[in-house]
Amino acid sequence: IIKRNKAMPQLKNLTTVVDDIYETLSCLCDSEELEIPDEHIEEFGERMKTVLKSWSTPHKDRTNLRMSIIGRPMRRLWYDLKNGNLAHNRTHPSVFIKFLYGHILEELVLLLVKLSGHKVEDEQKEISVDGVKGHMDCKIDGEVVDIKTASSFAFKKFSEGTLHDDDPFGYMAQLSGYEAAEGTDEGGFLAMNKESGELALYQPGPFVKINIRDKIKRVREAEAIDTPPEKCYTPIPEGKRGNMRL
Repeated sequence: IIKRNKAMPQLKNLTTVVDDIYETLSCLCDSEELEIPDEHIEEFGERMKTVLKSWSTPHKDRTNLRMSIIGRPMRRLWYDLKNGNLAHNRTHPSVFIKFLYGHILEELVLLLVKLSGHKVEDEQKEISVDGVKGHMDCKIDGEVVDIKTASSFAFKKFSEGTLHDDDPFGYMAQLSGYEAAEGTDEGGFLAMNKESGELALYQPGPFVKINIRDKIKRVREAEAIDTPPEKCYTPIPEGKRGNMRL
């Protein structure tokens, strides 16, 4: 019989992270103070400085294959890699504002994870799989976790576990790449609804994940060809005058 020392902290498990965060914040619902250790406050402030510095110096070369884009549809990826630096691909300033508050909210989520007693490590660790590099968000309790912020509509894909059915940004491939580099397989997405503040953890099963090394090989082969891959979608009729749309 093993008797647990009452002073011994219980090991946390990734699967309970959302409930643990809500439980940690429940004191605020009762008008009680939430104790935030000074080291967490200092660390959060330093990470905000890092976010601002990183955001203000975007990548200039968009023609390198990166883990953050590996999951895009093949034809789109081909054009991105071939024409990524063309002037007509300039991003509107409002999009950069969206990027900034997305990064800030992601750091807020990680702060809440730490306050709830879960172990966070390897934040922004650089990884490489078959020459394709990337920076994973973190590992929580030893598992790779990608932090996402989403609208109410997109949030449902995480809360209902349907992301693998509709994944236009290639998040599944991104997670699969990070896990392949780290040798783990129980990771997932910790998402925040930007409109409501709700949190959801989605841990996709092995049958819906991507064979990342096979995907990288196929992308490399397509990139070496001068003609773009076949269209990802078939045009469909729009109206009754013969017009078509994607």
